Amino acid sequence: MNKLPKHVAIIMDGNGRWANQRGKQRVMGHKKGASAVREVIEEAARKEIKFLTLFTFSTENWSRPEEEVSVLMRLLLSSLKKEFNRLIKNNIQLKSIGDTSGLPALVSEELNYVIDKTKNNTGLILTLALNYGAKEELTQAMKTIANKVKNSIISPEKVDQSTINEHLYSHYLPPVDLLIRTSGENRLSNFLLWHIAYAELYFTTTLWPDFSKEDLNKALINYAKRERRFGKTSEQLTS
Repeated sequence: MNKLPKHVAIIMDGNGRWANQRGKQRVMGHKKGASAVREVIEEAARKEIKFLTLFTFSTENWSRPEEEVSVLMRLLLSSLKKEFNRLIKNNIQLKSIGDTSGLPALVSEELNYVIDKTKNNTGLILTLALNYGAKEELTQAMKTIANKVKNSIISPEKVDQSTINEHLYSHYLPPVDLLIRTSGENRLSNFLLWHIAYAELYFTTTLWPDFSKEDLNKALINYAKRERRFGKTSEQLTS
């Protein structure tokens, strides 16, 4: 465990299937999934991982049944209220990425409140991706840059990778070192596409509500055994 990633991102998948397998309503899977979130956050903080980004609600999730979306928003609101003291206790700073203006007013207000009250915490930086889609993030960045070029604020010749990164919702995040997806699905689902260019991918069949700190540690151990070459050869790295 001496090769820990700096930035871990997680696609938390499988709440609905967890509930269906037990003959329960999907909301029960989301509630159980919230407990898994708490356990994983606290373990990441204990391991002194600096950045943890969770795919909490995507731009595509609005297409789910209205009742389920309403439940998810209420659960998010209650979780922000319940977990506030834990964030303070564990020195965790909360941030968010995505178009949060599209969230219900009460959720947006509580989110902004917790973000403000934890902004001086110096431990784990926990980012919730809310109303987030990586394609939309890149599209908005391109529009802003194009407008600045049009108005001679930026020269076209000066537009490079750092320029693009500076205009993303997630501009403060470093590249993802380890991307975890639960529930056995092997896809990226429009999540942090800019940041995962060289991420190590870890897929597990464990459904998110069953994902524990032990499962997180399995992923971290798996990551530590990998050789990250970034285009170089193994011989170059060893020399």
